Amino acid sequence: MATTQAASFACAQWDIEESHTTASLRGIHNVGGGVAWASGTNGTVLRTEDGGYLWQTCTIPPGAEKLDFRGVQAFDENTAIVMSSGPGDQSRLYKTTDGCQSWKLVFTNPDAGGFWDTLRITDARTAYLLGDPVDGKFAMFFTDDGGDNWFIASDPGRGASPGDGAFAASNSALTSSGPFLFFGTGSSAGTTTLPHVYSTRAKCVPPPDKPKAPPLTCTIEWTRAEVPMAAAGATSGLFSLAARMSPTKSGVSKITLVAVGGTYDKPEQASDTAATSEDGGNTWTACKAPPHGYRSSVAYDPTQKLWITVGPNGTDISTDDGKNWRPLTPSSTDPADADKNWNALSLPFVVGPHGRIGRLRTIDQKAAAAKKP
Repeated sequence: MATTQAASFACAQWDIEESHTTASLRGIHNVGGGVAWASGTNGTVLRTEDGGYLWQTCTIPPGAEKLDFRGVQAFDENTAIVMSSGPGDQSRLYKTTDGCQSWKLVFTNPDAGGFWDTLRITDARTAYLLGDPVDGKFAMFFTDDGGDNWFIASDPGRGASPGDGAFAASNSALTSSGPFLFFGTGSSAGTTTLPHVYSTRAKCVPPPDKPKAPPLTCTIEWTRAEVPMAAAGATSGLFSLAARMSPTKSGVSKITLVAVGGTYDKPEQASDTAATSEDGGNTWTACKAPPHGYRSSVAYDPTQKLWITVGPNGTDISTDDGKNWRPLTPSSTDPADADKNWNALSLPFVVGPHGRIGRLRTIDQKAAAAKKP
């Protein structure tokens, strides 16, 4: 495993870090405590243990030299799982427990017509894996032992319309908040059908022989809601979801969701690029002032109390839960493209094509507000 030293310099709101790779990076996971993992094309996996000052080039998993690792999720500085995306058995999961010096193939897509989109860890032993529809419903797998064994989820409600699919653009089409899961879809291929967000719900029923008894049997099922975003066929729709949970005055937790996307082969098109939900995904509203182009990833920064979204033509922030967005632009001392060419977020890190890695620095919100379009 090679170790390299980063040469950081200030640019826009991102400090660029040297990755020593030209791979296209779409997977990024900040574990905390200075530990983060990144992944990309040609079997590339990177790791830092010091907040990005040094990015280490990991050993390529066996047989993965040509695989595209669209997602990486880590439990700590030594244990991580990478997900490759591709048709059939090109979708795979590899796991390391020794800081990426060695890897074990733990799961291969069992569906010849399947395609994996997002891997999401939800606690110290549990993770979920979302794939495009197979036999009319979105594929979902899970592990409850840290990723060593994977099982097919049987939860009802994941039925898909013909041509439906999710995007593997940033490993963030699937997200979670507390015990709830959410995933977003694209616009159905060959149609102008609106994208959807699927959300988990607990359904509890009394025993059939005691209809008036308290609910004793609970199952998980999925419901779906239309999202007012780009609906121009297979290249458009919802690409990324993020959630935050906050208390209300009544003491009940509220889940706010923000979705971003657009049309990826028309990156400058700003209409229908974001929507929000304030009721846990039941209903959605198009934002008033959208991000200024197609966006592939969105995240909430609790420290600065803002949402941030990135894409090929720029970076935008929102301070009102995604209702209005404004661009962040480079200062006179920053490179002209400092805010552009990003694929995926796991704050404070961002990754992009050609090995680009950045780290978010504190945003001057007053200056950003003065640059409203």
